Amino acid sequence: METKPIEISSSKMFGGYNKRYKHYSPTLGCSMTFHVYFPPSSSPSQKFPVLYWLSGLTCNDENFIAKSGAQRVASAEGVALIAPDTSPRGLNVEGESESWDFGVGAGFYLNATQEKWKNWQMYDYVVKELPKLLIENFPQLDTSRASISGHSMGGHGALTIYLKNLDKYKSVSAFAPVSNPVNCPWGQKAFTNYLGGNKADWEEYDATCLISKFHDVRATILIDQGEDDKFLQEQLLVNKFEEACRSVGVPVLLRRQPGYDHSYFFISTFIEDHIRHHVQALNP
Repeated sequence: METKPIEISSSKMFGGYNKRYKHYSPTLGCSMTFHVYFPPSSSPSQKFPVLYWLSGLTCNDENFIAKSGAQRVASAEGVALIAPDTSPRGLNVEGESESWDFGVGAGFYLNATQEKWKNWQMYDYVVKELPKLLIENFPQLDTSRASISGHSMGGHGALTIYLKNLDKYKSVSAFAPVSNPVNCPWGQKAFTNYLGGNKADWEEYDATCLISKFHDVRATILIDQGEDDKFLQEQLLVNKFEEACRSVGVPVLLRRQPGYDHSYFFISTFIEDHIRHHVQALNP
């Protein structure tokens, strides 16, 4: 099993390169793909800080790279972009592809405890395996300077991973994050199946619940939310997270953007602000 990443595609963009890699993941028990955008380098010894991007339901590692336009400002600022997939693939677990909001393409960035879904260990993949893989294979990446961002389910992943690993990431931001999953249909469905019936276990993967425990946050949490997002009221519940931050004095900037929906049109409009937000934390 080839755990070392093999390059499977490369495309030049804004002077740097989008490169896609495939490797075997011991954490997930299957082959996985991920993308890295390497900004242009001025010298062989130059090391780039990294920004991890976690995508949303139904996505893989390609959506952000193809649609966000983030490479323009990442190139200018000298930040590498790391885009993993959203779940294990090819395991053929019964029911894994029956619904778009659970199973394949819907890993929710947690470590499943239920036997049937035991390979769904996306939390450990993102927090432990992938950074180690980058350190061992890409000397031009400085993974000690890392920030994290994401959209929807990936916004949930970014917020929860950041809060539980404040020593590993310099900053966090999110677009339309699933902010209080214990109280929304997507979260309740995923958590019941992946984690079982104990609600206390669910709260370990809920940003609104976690903020009361992990509030030694140095950089402002930046969130953009489209006001015409059809998932806002039922699924995202960003106001709950904002309230929870305020109650423990965590700096949060929730920008409500009139007229914008849940799509990559929305993300590409504001991605530059997010990358510059992370650059401030990565290059103090």
